Amino acid sequence: MSNSNLSKALKYLLTPISIIYGVITAVRNWMFEHHILPQEEFNVPIVSIGNLTVGGTGKTPHTEFIVGLLAMDYNIAVLSRGYKRKTKGFLLANSNSTPDSIGDEPLQMYQKLGARVKIAVCENRRKGIKELIEQFPEISLIVLDDAFQHRYVVPKVSILLMDFNRPIYEDKMLPLGRLRESAHQVNRADMVIVTKCPANMSPLDFRLVKNNLDLMKFQKLYFSKFVYGGVMPAFPDDNPYDVNISQLTSSDTAMLITGIANPRGFVRHFKSYPFQKNVSHFPDHHDFTRDDIEKIENKFNSLSGQRKIILTTEKDAVRLAYNPYYPSKLKRVTYFIPIAVEIVNAWDSYNFISDLKKAIDE
Repeated sequence: MSNSNLSKALKYLLTPISIIYGVITAVRNWMFEHHILPQEEFNVPIVSIGNLTVGGTGKTPHTEFIVGLLAMDYNIAVLSRGYKRKTKGFLLANSNSTPDSIGDEPLQMYQKLGARVKIAVCENRRKGIKELIEQFPEISLIVLDDAFQHRYVVPKVSILLMDFNRPIYEDKMLPLGRLRESAHQVNRADMVIVTKCPANMSPLDFRLVKNNLDLMKFQKLYFSKFVYGGVMPAFPDDNPYDVNISQLTSSDTAMLITGIANPRGFVRHFKSYPFQKNVSHFPDHHDFTRDDIEKIENKFNSLSGQRKIILTTEKDAVRLAYNPYYPSKLKRVTYFIPIAVEIVNAWDSYNFISDLKKAIDE
């Protein structure tokens, strides 16, 4: 069967499932809107950050970005469900936390923000919020990570993220597409941030996105981009090689390891560098097994290059740092590249902070 025929057959098979899934999510939302399913409000303002699609919009970097903007004015706690952790219930991140205990993304946030904010996980968001308020009555703001579909909690501000490269208005419902619920649910958001925008966006690009989203007057629209920092050793205590990737040449090789939903931006970032690239991609939140690590080591050993290093994402570095099978030989040559979020256009950045604080405080 040709690829074209296979694609048509898959579309034919998946379309009914996609329709059924869409009906189920629509009924669920209708039940919340008509108060058949319970919703709870809290005295502490809640900021919800999420998306309509399955992974890849940059929720964790944007959560870090937003918390960083607000940490001077509010006593903040971040609550996540702790996706793929091997524990249950409410847990507060601390210096003994691991990816297995709280999840890779909450641990990443704790390592970057833990000195300024509380980081906690709980699969039951209402229970988690109550635990935070009870344990820390001084908390003045709670940020929910990946909570747009968690409608049992009524947020004070709902922020929806959309990948510029995968707009929701061109997507379809699962499993035919990547939408968790209808694109029309964008109207529930107070703010929409179009993420992963290219640095050279034209006025036409902005206008096309704005027209296609067709937001209501009360909704605020912003555009953000990722800014990549310099490479950092994933194992700083293991005598890492002193590497400056801008000095690597075509005689050198970098093995790019990713375990994120959408690795294109990460891989594309290194496109202009002259060194050779070899990509190994794993599923999002992948738990690297002994066999995975052995394959990575064998592949790395087989690569040619005067100098050879491993480059990975910030989230993958968190998991690899706690992996008991990762060999010492690779620790010395493994680096990650941190990313930060910036609102496109300095004036819009000022407006974003102002609009967000106003929405929280009113």
